[in-house]
Amino acid sequence: MGIRKYRPYTPSTREHSVSDFAEITRNEPEKSLTRNNHRPKGRNNRGVITCRHRGGGHKRLYRVIDFHRNKLNIPAKVAEIEYDPNRNARIALLYYQDGEKRYILHPKGLAVGTEIIAGPEAPIEVGNALPLGSIPLGTAVHNVELTPGRGGQIVRAAGASAQVVAKEGNFVTLKLPSGEVRMIRRESYATIGQVGNVDARNISLGKAGRTRWLGRRPQVRGSVMNPVDHPHGGGEGRAPIGRSGPMTPWGKPALGAKTRKKNKASNKFIVRRRRKSSKRGRGGRDS
Repeated sequence: MGIRKYRPYTPSTREHSVSDFAEITRNEPEKSLTRNNHRPKGRNNRGVITCRHRGGGHKRLYRVIDFHRNKLNIPAKVAEIEYDPNRNARIALLYYQDGEKRYILHPKGLAVGTEIIAGPEAPIEVGNALPLGSIPLGTAVHNVELTPGRGGQIVRAAGASAQVVAKEGNFVTLKLPSGEVRMIRRESYATIGQVGNVDARNISLGKAGRTRWLGRRPQVRGSVMNPVDHPHGGGEGRAPIGRSGPMTPWGKPALGAKTRKKNKASNKFIVRRRRKSSKRGRGGRDS
């Protein structure tokens, strides 16, 4: 799970880096667990662009991941660790004792040949899935259910983990990777450990073409557009925005404006809000 860097033989290889794929043990996916993946590329059913800057990209075969971990009290053996083009985490192929095969997100430190299990009485070991109420305080977890039985919806990216910080009544309090502290029902399942491929965030794409392989089209700054195309557009040369603050192409506040509904039903479960985004500090585009 390291990073391989290139010597600067060309301008693009100067900043180019890739994963070393050292943990991968198999190159071809399990055929029974793959599906065709229609990618709308930012278009709706009429072919109209509804999400900008998407299109192209390499073809991907979708791997069906078991986010539910609902095969309870049946041991499974980790057979392979594979690459998944649809996510930055690796996936692990499980062989269950009853013959079924499933993919799960690969936790950091889970090796081929390890036996894992899901259930309320499962031991607290990496890769095992348990209800949050059965997990000790301070434990790192991932693939957490927001609603019991719906399957893991949060903490699924490479290197992500949440921490169990408190238990009270029917709820368990988690500290999420964003810094948000949130209560979740104790019946919700979570998987022990941190998602693997921790170095994914340190990879540098190195060139524009590699971004196109991922299905992302170029972005153009609003300040170089015409006034008819963007609120930031127009003016002579490098003109200022001309508004009270940055705007989206549709005239709504951007870069820091809160977009969460004030009366959202789940607000009562949030103990502490997440950290403010540092998008502007990282030289974020003016949309």
